[in-house]
Amino acid sequence: MMKPEEISLRRSSSSCRSTRRILPSNYIRSTSSLLPDRGDVPEKHLLRNNSAFSLQRLNKARNMVAIIRSLLGVISLSTLIPTCRWLSLPSRLSSSPSLGRKVTGTLFGHKKGHVSFAVQEDPRSEPVLLLELPTSTCSLVKEMSSGLVRIALECEKGSAGGGRSGKLFQEPVWAMYCNGRKCGYSVSRTCGDSDWQVLSTVQTVSVGAGVIPEEKCESNNAAEGELMYMRARFERVVGSRDSEAFYMMNPDGNGGPELSIFLLRI
Repeated sequence: MMKPEEISLRRSSSSCRSTRRILPSNYIRSTSSLLPDRGDVPEKHLLRNNSAFSLQRLNKARNMVAIIRSLLGVISLSTLIPTCRWLSLPSRLSSSPSLGRKVTGTLFGHKKGHVSFAVQEDPRSEPVLLLELPTSTCSLVKEMSSGLVRIALECEKGSAGGGRSGKLFQEPVWAMYCNGRKCGYSVSRTCGDSDWQVLSTVQTVSVGAGVIPEEKCESNNAAEGELMYMRARFERVVGSRDSEAFYMMNPDGNGGPELSIFLLRI
């Protein structure tokens, strides 16, 4: 038998040719071999350069914040904003604001006299359109009893004066058609004291019809009968600068009379 000292491991041909020694499992490599290949620049220098670059950016940001705070301390926002006209909103858009989608419409007149039609932006505002229709109040009430009334008001372009057409509500004379029948000519007028007195009396009425007592209406037209009115909300639809329509809105969708008024400039 061979002695233990004489037992030797035979190396394979590949291990014999290798010049490296077998490293044990508990061998610790040198730290220099773990460093990545970054050329000749040590890692400590790279860390120092990165930290110095980040500190430089942080200092610049702090300087900008300090400058902004100092400017805000000198110039207050209360003195800066009024100087910018585009930042301030006007209290009123215009002296005569444009009408919205829904307006207040009032038909009123003495029983035997001509009926007037007033359009207001709200129940307390001055009328933007006031027309005196050629039909009598009594005749219009009879038409309303049929349940469907279509009033078409037509005017010619340039009738307001000048070659160019102005605003639609500024046309002075309108040809009126009621349910297809020509009734005469409507005239546009300004709101007088008697008109404003009627509108002020019924300004608390949102929807309804009735008779205004004589003591609340100082009028010299007693021979024309009692003063009647009908007030409702109208939906305003604008087709173009030469056409508009007003559709009376029945409250709660009940089956009341249908009234539509069309303004056409042809």
